[in-house]
Amino acid sequence: MRNGEPLRYVALGDSQTEGVGDGDDTAGLRGFADRLAEHLAAAHPGLLYANLAVRGRLAGQVRSGQLGPALELRPDVATVVAGVNDVLRPRFDAAEVAGELEEMFAALTAAGARVATVTFPDVGRIAPLARPLRPRVAELNARVRAAAARHGVVVAETGLAAVGADPRLWSTDRLHASPLG
Repeated sequence: MRNGEPLRYVALGDSQTEGVGDGDDTAGLRGFADRLAEHLAAAHPGLLYANLAVRGRLAGQVRSGQLGPALELRPDVATVVAGVNDVLRPRFDAAEVAGELEEMFAALTAAGARVATVTFPDVGRIAPLARPLRPRVAELNARVRAAAARHGVVVAETGLAAVGADPRLWSTDRLHASPLG
């Protein structure tokens, strides 16, 4: 918090952050960022929250389209979750994707935000057809951990946790978290 102002939380990302797979026709989408905002609001009444995430975005698109607006909002807390859409592309480059994420980590932490991100679970254990993507996810996770360490970014480690492959945590598409997830 700055000078008694309300805590500001900004979420950057793709469909994971937007909440696809988690919600219903009545309440709409309600992903991890919305849930985190609820917890933050309980501890920090008056929380200001913006979820800038847009489904389908690649990491570079998240950086180019969301980082500037996020910085303008002067966040105290920010989450950056992107990269799965990149992993699914034929021409995936883990170094390039991690570089886009690291640029966001660097800019947000330099602006004074406490930043958090995630590693991605073993997709081959969640959806057997995705087994060929395992090396891509493992390399991206290693690079995310390293970039996060360089900038003091908190990492929610789902890449190594066995529970990350529990089918109850995933929507039917096996790409997005369910409400339990």
